Amino acid sequence: MRRRASLVLLSLAVFFAAMAPTLRWYVFPRVVKIPSNQYQVTVLEAKPATLLNYSTFKAEKVDKLTIIQTLKGNVEESRRIGRDAGRDVVVWDSLSYVQGPDGKMVSKIPERYVFDAHTQDPVNATGEMVDGDPVRRTGIEFKWPFLVEKRDYQYFDAQTRTSAPIHYKGTRTFRGMEVYYFEQTVPWTKVPMPKAMPIKGITPEVLAQTGLTRWYTTKRMFWVDPVTGAPVNGEEIHTEELRNAKALMGQDTITVFDGHVKMREDYIESIGALVKSNRLAVLMVVSYLPWTFSLLALLLLALSLWLEARSRRPHPTPSEPPTADPAPGPPQGPGPDPGPAPGRGPGPDPGPGPFTAPV
Repeated sequence: MRRRASLVLLSLAVFFAAMAPTLRWYVFPRVVKIPSNQYQVTVLEAKPATLLNYSTFKAEKVDKLTIIQTLKGNVEESRRIGRDAGRDVVVWDSLSYVQGPDGKMVSKIPERYVFDAHTQDPVNATGEMVDGDPVRRTGIEFKWPFLVEKRDYQYFDAQTRTSAPIHYKGTRTFRGMEVYYFEQTVPWTKVPMPKAMPIKGITPEVLAQTGLTRWYTTKRMFWVDPVTGAPVNGEEIHTEELRNAKALMGQDTITVFDGHVKMREDYIESIGALVKSNRLAVLMVVSYLPWTFSLLALLLLALSLWLEARSRRPHPTPSEPPTADPAPGPPQGPGPDPGPAPGRGPGPDPGPGPFTAPV
């Protein structure tokens, strides 16, 4: 029975030892992925900000400017592009909607971002665009890969339609979470005019005829969860200008927007809660279960070897009882008188001895 139990324990030890690396190196890269139907809204604010008043064409200080960023997974397009690409693909249709303090639209820029569901590498496919312009991304956007590394990444900038390094600046603590801090500075760059303008009848083509050009610079900052790759906070110090505007507006350069954009507090809390729940699911596959299975395999192996050693130990044989001495017989009396020895007659009577009592 001991040998049979040790074989069962040895089989279980081999099973758990095989499952530990299988979860980490086979299951994780194939099962853990971004869902294609994700929907997320994030609100960012710049308080205060400088904003161009399009009725007077002058830059004015405002109390607040709001950016509403929406990400919506396009399931049908994900399936279609995934079939053509032969892998799991996610298509995000996003919209950055900017509104002034009066609630009116300042600008809105739609995007379509196509990427690998497991690695977050961009997948260049028909329909990939920014504000209606076809683009071909070469870097990440919105999200880092799972298990973020302490290194620089290529990050796609929607304004310039180009990718540039976003630099790893160290590990920090944000709201009790250990995060990686990344930073990118985009120098002054000429960028296209938004297709949707706040004044009806004014289009990018009309502005181009006046010689106006739009320039942009920003300092981009992200605090990223290293397990899920999701930013738990994001900020930008953002500035836009119209140049060559002297003929139309009386001065060569006019500030369109200038402000420090930060994520609103309630959205920081909701995104943090979502990241923590997803973080636990990822850690179960890449760390908790593999380590538990490894330790369990060692424990079962040790128990199996112990039972095997006990089954091989020789059994003690019972010793034979010692032989008892035969019991002594009854005392023997004097035998019959043998009589005189042969060849000898009766000798003389010696008489009483010296100590014989007298009669």
